[in-house]
This record gives sequence, structure tokens and C-alpha cells, in this order.
Amino acid sequence: MERIWAPWRMQFIRMKKPKGCFLCDNPKKGDDARNYILYRGSENFVIMNSYPYNPGHLMVAPYRHVASLEELSEEERNEHFKIVNQCVKVLREEADPEGFNIGMNMGKASGAGVAGHVHTHIVPRWHGDINFMSVLADTKVVPEALAETYERLKSKF
Repeated sequence: MERIWAPWRMQFIRMKKPKGCFLCDNPKKGDDARNYILYRGSENFVIMNSYPYNPGHLMVAPYRHVASLEELSEEERNEHFKIVNQCVKVLREEADPEGFNIGMNMGKASGAGVAGHVHTHIVPRWHGDINFMSVLADTKVVPEALAETYERLKSKF
């Protein structure tokens, strides 16, 4: 069994969670660069994960606060997966990953960090992206700052 170790996420797990839903609130703030919003469609948007498993860890979410796929309208669902596909294309061109983890955690029991707002994770993967630092030092080396990844990917959308 392969494991993805992400010990830096303990900061996120232990932090006091703000009220509200960042997937609802951040698009309303009007500062896409500060909130790492890469793309806005009519029904969904792309936001970078602030606590990424790997550089380029993106999330696609509808603007509307719904908890599961079956609550999305046909338009929201169609655009959602069109944008997921676009994210894969952009990441292939810009980051040259060797694979992807793409998925959703719907509901608290599944491990969803935002259980009430459905979203899809797109995580680029490379052979060796989990190395001795994660195993021996309980440390994840993310080789690029979020702001740099944002600038590199923003123009591709």
C-alpha cells in the first residue's frame, strides 16, 4: 500500500477554524491573487490548496454551497468536470507531472476538510515526491512557494 505523508498539514488540522466556508467566502473577497483563485467559470472556480500535498495542488469548487454531487445542477456539474480536465491539461503543460491523484471527499466521515461544500482535488504527482525527509524527518519539502506556483499557473487558465 502506498501512503501519502503530509505532516505539514497538522498546522491546518490543529488551527482554530474560521467561521463560514472559505470556498464560499474567498471568491467574494475580490482579491484572486491573495486568495489563490486561478480561474473563474460561470458556475465553478479553481483555487490552489493553501496546505498542499504537492506543488500545484488545485481544487475545483462550485460557487454555490452544496454538499454533494447530486445537489449540483447539470450546468454546474458539466462545467465542474470540464474545469477539472482543464486543470489536468494546465498542470501537464506547466509542471510535467508523472501522474495525478484526482478525487472528492464528500462528508465528514470521508475525511472532507470542508464537508458542506463539494469540491474536487487535483494533485500532481512525481516519482519520488515522497522522499526521505517525509519518512525520517517528519517534514514535507514543498519546493515552490504558493505565490510562485500561482503566478506560473495563472496565465495558463
